[in-house]
Amino acid sequence: MPVSVVRFNLVEPGATPASLSARYRAALEMAAYADEHGITTVQTEEHHGVANNWLPSPFAFAGAVFGATRHIAVTVSAVIGPLHDPLRLAEDIAVLDLLSGGRLVTVAGIGYRPEEYAQFDVDWKRRGRLQDELLETVLKAWSGEEFEYRGRTVRVTPRPFSDPHPLLLVGGSSKAAARRAARLGLPFFPSAHLPDLEAYYKDRLVEYGTEGWTMMPGAETPLLHIAEDPDRAWAEYGAHFLHEARTYASWQSGDIRSAVKSGATTVAELRAEGVYRILTPDECVALGLDNLVLHPLSGGMPVDEGWRSLRLFTERVLPRLGE
Repeated sequence: MPVSVVRFNLVEPGATPASLSARYRAALEMAAYADEHGITTVQTEEHHGVANNWLPSPFAFAGAVFGATRHIAVTVSAVIGPLHDPLRLAEDIAVLDLLSGGRLVTVAGIGYRPEEYAQFDVDWKRRGRLQDELLETVLKAWSGEEFEYRGRTVRVTPRPFSDPHPLLLVGGSSKAAARRAARLGLPFFPSAHLPDLEAYYKDRLVEYGTEGWTMMPGAETPLLHIAEDPDRAWAEYGAHFLHEARTYASWQSGDIRSAVKSGATTVAELRAEGVYRILTPDECVALGLDNLVLHPLSGGMPVDEGWRSLRLFTERVLPRLGE
């Protein structure tokens, strides 16, 4: 059975507090509906200081989702590790792991926006060392035992629910990220379909004598929206997809590799490119993908249209995926 994901980043250009509150509450209702209808995962993410209101607090959102659901996992992909205090992050993840019964998946990346580091007065040039410290610290913290941290003895409680610790993956598209994951014996989450980098990670596991595995996007991992009439949907809502695609592309330099990186500058180019796809239920089933990522509120999509997409997906796509 393919993995099914519903993604939320809560983007809404020009939002008012009232409209954004309504969008957040709709996302929680959608997460509950997804949980009831067998969707596997809610995916969310972290970005700061963005004019279009991109979600900055994925763990707060994850906690709300867990309170509204019983089975669905929440993947934070990705938390920008160096922007977080390691001890507080260990505590937050432990609490969410306990609340959810082990349904939280955290992908730790280092980000690619220097302005986010500047906002929190974190040295961009030290991001690799800070990420090493963060990962090493949370792993020690989740043991529940005392350990040395920045010259003092500390202990983090409570211990998480998951044994040996909550699921934590190292994300990235660089050899440094792959080495970091292998050295710590953590799973690796390449940000795109990068078989050569996966092979490099496996070689480093052998070198370090550790064990791990890779969760890598497929060669084709489009962001999906389901509609009865894709032509109408592109005409009416294509600007929302383009807004998000252009925002995301503006942050990424040429050496950043991502499964959802777009080079489109117009709605027509975006449609032809295939990173974002509006499909009928039949077309979605026919894709035959192992991992389907629905993005119902993309780029400030009207909530009613997001609901139409989600209902079509759960009612006319999901039941046919196991056929």
